[in-house]
Amino acid sequence: MNEETSGQATGILPAKTLQAKASEAYVAQSRDTREQEWITSHLPLVRHVVQKIASSLRRRPDYEELISAGTLGLVKAARAYDPGKHAEFATYAYIRIRGAVLDELRGRSFTSPAANRSVQKVREAYALFHAAQGRPPCDEELAAQAGMTVARLYQTLEDARRRHFLSIHSLSEDHPELGALLTADETDSPAPQAERRELLERLTRAIQAMPERDRTLILLYYERDLTMKEIAEVLNVTESRVSQMHAGALFRLSMKLGGAS
Repeated sequence: MNEETSGQATGILPAKTLQAKASEAYVAQSRDTREQEWITSHLPLVRHVVQKIASSLRRRPDYEELISAGTLGLVKAARAYDPGKHAEFATYAYIRIRGAVLDELRGRSFTSPAANRSVQKVREAYALFHAAQGRPPCDEELAAQAGMTVARLYQTLEDARRRHFLSIHSLSEDHPELGALLTADETDSPAPQAERRELLERLTRAIQAMPERDRTLILLYYERDLTMKEIAEVLNVTESRVSQMHAGALFRLSMKLGGAS
């Protein structure tokens, strides 16, 4: 009678099976420990992401709800993270947290019908000016084309950012979806990867073609991950002015990527 047959007869698992199960339990326990460490050490990242997104909203959201959504995104990131497949955990977690927070907010309406009409009016004015002049309008020219003051234009552009969560992370459903550009590819299919590379090339060209001020602001906010307040200190302007500049830069970027280049 061999070891396995003997073990079955006596009800005692053979040594090799016990070793395998012990090894599986150790791996599972080790993974659970690492997941807890990832979650605990990256909890401050949740608050950072929530504060950064909330700073783009005129009406302050319920921070606790967004923190809960972001924390859930962090937990899911820890469970799904594969060191051999994804970028470093901090990058992977940032993407998943941000996505969870945006998902929490997407179902809500942040602008009135009148504000939505103003956004569309500015988009149409931009397209008309560009078609007539062969170049993008500056802020003053865009305001004049839209028949509004520059102050009103800035307010409208900030409404556009809030309405569509205009950012390199996620444009509106009416314009190129760029969220995938900053996420790690989770598929080996060549078609999505080729599409991602093409979009990334378009985005790179669009940013390079932006005015230096817009390009600097975009890179400081998204690549360096500075807050509006920190950017204001770098550019020596007020935080409210940075918010206006940010909204304007994203609007022009979205128009360029949408075809009105």
